[in-house]
Amino acid sequence: MQIVRQLDPLRDALAEFRKAGSRIGLVPTMGALHAGHMRLVEVAMEQCDAVVASIFVNPTQFGEGEDLDAYPRQEAADAALLEAAGVELLWAPTADQMYPAGYATNVSVGGISDGLCGAARPGHFDGVATVVAKLFNQVRPDAAFFGEKDYQQLAVIRRMARDLDFTHDIVGVQTVRDPDGLALSSRNAYLTKEQRTNAVALPDEMRDAAGAIAAGGNVATILEEARSRLLASGFHKIDYLELRDANTLAVLDDFTQPARLFAAAHIGRTRLIDNIPVS
Repeated sequence: MQIVRQLDPLRDALAEFRKAGSRIGLVPTMGALHAGHMRLVEVAMEQCDAVVASIFVNPTQFGEGEDLDAYPRQEAADAALLEAAGVELLWAPTADQMYPAGYATNVSVGGISDGLCGAARPGHFDGVATVVAKLFNQVRPDAAFFGEKDYQQLAVIRRMARDLDFTHDIVGVQTVRDPDGLALSSRNAYLTKEQRTNAVALPDEMRDAAGAIAAGGNVATILEEARSRLLASGFHKIDYLELRDANTLAVLDDFTQPARLFAAAHIGRTRLIDNIPVS
């Protein structure tokens, strides 16, 4: 597996893939890889001839007081996982390659980035859209793969790709979970043993709430009761627990399909997010 950190060698390597007629898949990550990331790689390997993974801890999507400095960085271990999985190229750019001196451009996706994590983390999705647009231009993949755990991020990227005329496929991959139901996340590493035990209340409450909503229960009442139980289970703050349209992300006061339940909640110093379909 090639590890490339500068744009010119990246373009040379990609030119060789294209000369061979390869369909190129891109798996963008911030590293600290887990089974969820590797599932993205697996799907990319199934659909493409050559897979490029990127690792870049993007500072522009972290807000003031967030965990940029503490975010886990383990490139050697990540590279070993990617190579074992058959990834042909790791794009691990230096900061100056992504944001050179004088960099002044920002990509902002209105509407679908409002609310949910967009409200709780102002500017976050501008940072996501900007770095992903740059990755798309740098790699020019035939398909790019993103996890549904970050469903709002996936929706933002799909809208950006449509609006800016990126023509490659944007492939969403189902959330990977631990056996007890907790969605895999690099931030799960921050949880203490007790917090990890209590954290399973999030998918449990979401699953129960989704079932009750689908059965015709009152949406506001069900969600308020679920919030109360989460706060009693060890979470100390809930950013949101909301029912939204799965396509537009508009808030739903009553259950209509397609719908998804979205949640973000804090336990200890860790903010966990999740979403599940309601049907």
